[in-house]
Amino acid sequence: MDLSIMIPELLKALPLTLAITFTAMIAGFLLALIATTFRVRRIPVLSQLADLYVSYARSVPVVLQLFVAFYGLPLVVALFEVEDFVSPNVAAIVGLSLYHGGYLSEVLRPAYLAVERGQHDAADSLGYTFLQKILRVVGPQAVHIALPGYGNSIIYLIHNVALVMYIGAADVMATAHLVMERDYNQYQFETYLVLAVIYSLLCLVAWMVVRFFETRNAKFAPNTTPAKATMMASV
Repeated sequence: MDLSIMIPELLKALPLTLAITFTAMIAGFLLALIATTFRVRRIPVLSQLADLYVSYARSVPVVLQLFVAFYGLPLVVALFEVEDFVSPNVAAIVGLSLYHGGYLSEVLRPAYLAVERGQHDAADSLGYTFLQKILRVVGPQAVHIALPGYGNSIIYLIHNVALVMYIGAADVMATAHLVMERDYNQYQFETYLVLAVIYSLLCLVAWMVVRFFETRNAKFAPNTTPAKATMMASV
């Protein structure tokens, strides 16, 4: 197989893979923030629902979550009399967002709880609201703790985007299979090797970005005293 023909075909499908990844990453992060807030504040009913959601996202295989989204979303939108709304791409984004949000919540919650209790007390002594405490004292330190796990969650998300081909989304993996079928499955090794390089590069970029933020956020390493936290909060 001529790589000069195969690689451009795969790269044409790359924007869809990136779009699904970035959309699921952003939506999943917002879901994780909401779920984590409910869980750490132990809001009645909502915290139990958040726990149930996280358990679903972590326990059910990702490919099964994609099928649930693909076949379940049309039933939901039908209740609102909306037609032709759910496509494989939409179902892929919804399924992966729910998975990523649930997984990421189990990264953010331990990071929040790992911040020294004195940091919370210092912020409370200043009369900060929960949001102010998160943004000015606890949040920066929790972010430093959570970044390695967050980097892993992004890499897992990139890996799992390859599964959207099973619900009909024409991502890089699906395009690769079409290319192989067109050539009567004669060039599996070459095709999968190119795919491995593409996914490795995506994961490498994600790792480098996370490492950059880890370095910049190193000053918020949670080894501060309550007095220092008070000073940080008043800046």
